[in-house]
Amino acid sequence: MLKIRLKRFGRKKQPSYRVIVIDSKKPRDGRPIEEIGFYNPITNKSQINLKKATIRIHQGAQATKKVQQIIKQLEEKNDQ
Repeated sequence: MLKIRLKRFGRKKQPSYRVIVIDSKKPRDGRPIEEIGFYNPITNKSQINLKKATIRIHQGAQATKKVQQIIKQLEEKNDQ
């Protein structure tokens, strides 16, 4: 099963994340199938290719709760 989840990178105590599509059995920082965006919790900036995310979700990928929240925020921002 495919998951859309966060992959951590960045320095100690300064996390940054990439939003990736990966097999659910792979480790958190494993090799992704596709990178579709990023999220920085310190500056609260995020960018996700919503088109690729929706295509993957229609193909059966499941997004984690945090990724769902980020997608929802971006969609609301785009609607305004």
